[in-house]
Amino acid sequence: MSDVLLHVDEIEVRYGAIKALKGISFEVREGEVVALLGANGAGKTTTQQTVSGMLRPSLGQIVYEGRRIDGIPAHELINLGICHVPEGRRVFPRMTVHENLEMGAFRFKRPDPKLFAHVLELFPRLEERIKQQAGTLSGGEQQMLAIGRALMGKPRLLLLDEPSMGLAPLIVKQIFDIVREVNAEGVTVLIVEQNAAQALGLADRGYVLETGEIVLTGTGRELLADDRVRAAYLGEEIAS
Repeated sequence: MSDVLLHVDEIEVRYGAIKALKGISFEVREGEVVALLGANGAGKTTTQQTVSGMLRPSLGQIVYEGRRIDGIPAHELINLGICHVPEGRRVFPRMTVHENLEMGAFRFKRPDPKLFAHVLELFPRLEERIKQQAGTLSGGEQQMLAIGRALMGKPRLLLLDEPSMGLAPLIVKQIFDIVREVNAEGVTVLIVEQNAAQALGLADRGYVLETGEIVLTGTGRELLADDRVRAAYLGEEIAS
């Protein structure tokens, strides 16, 4: 896994006078799962939104498959294989599960029936509710739908923002098991997550952000064993 799919180079993002990202750099290699960790306000979501084209950096550059993409609109990045599942799921509540999944394939002339069937294999709960309006689903089912909709776009790079937020532990495990399976099928994943134990258990590598800066990096296993990560994000008291 030496091929770099995504390279973020010294990007800075501002909200007015506030500098949300302070020149951060990281990379995602093809086939990896990379986790961005940090407390609320650390800059995780801002980073992911900048990669997906929802925000533009004031400084720095983002290179995907050797091509500079900062400044390219989000809808065009989808055509390059970058699919984003934002925080809060954002399914279309009055559309059925079937219609939501079809919307994920909007960049193609028609949805791929084999891929549609495979998404339902990954998420059998969605098949059971295929004709229901998305707004009637539980939070876990909506998260499954949001991920399934993104997979219908045939991503090379899948961006997941807080997929475990507000979900019961059993559903969280199911979601992470499916992300692991999707990655094993060849989809590269960049995940933003506050559940450090789940994220680092899944990730090949991780980056820890604090107030818009990367303060730690390492493999998932290394970060899980790091006293600072354990104290700050796993709720463990470290003996002095």
